[in-house]
Amino acid sequence: MIRALDLTDAATAERVLVVQRLAYAVEASLIGFDGIPPLHEDLAGLMASTEHWLGLYSDDGELVAAVAYELPDPETVEISRLVVDPAHARRGHGRALLDQLDSLEPRPVSLVSTGTANTPAVRLYLSRGYSAGAEVEIAPGITITQFSRNLRPVRRID
Repeated sequence: MIRALDLTDAATAERVLVVQRLAYAVEASLIGFDGIPPLHEDLAGLMASTEHWLGLYSDDGELVAAVAYELPDPETVEISRLVVDPAHARRGHGRALLDQLDSLEPRPVSLVSTGTANTPAVRLYLSRGYSAGAEVEIAPGITITQFSRNLRPVRRID
């Protein structure tokens, strides 16, 4: 089940924080960099987030994945975090959250970034029609890749 998350609720925010730290620990290992800001975020910082959140729950009611996003303008959704508890990885949870986000916020432009060396995330975004853009160095030898997907119809000029 996927539903909106209220991170002003301490119990919800605490579970999101656990999943976030577990997920970003995996990414840190993949990219060789543990300076990822959400990896070190505290509960107060997470609860103060202005992002919108969706959470995916297991059959037994445990939050196992979440996506955070922002709506910077009427045309764009920007995915700021996508986290899956590693104990529940490779089961399509990230894809399901992105599908639900596309359904809830059907905007023509979607943006996201991830560690360039985070092969599972890169494959996920490419498989969903995103195009890789700029690589930004965030630390010596460590880059993130910016991805975008534009679903605007192409107008032909004859």
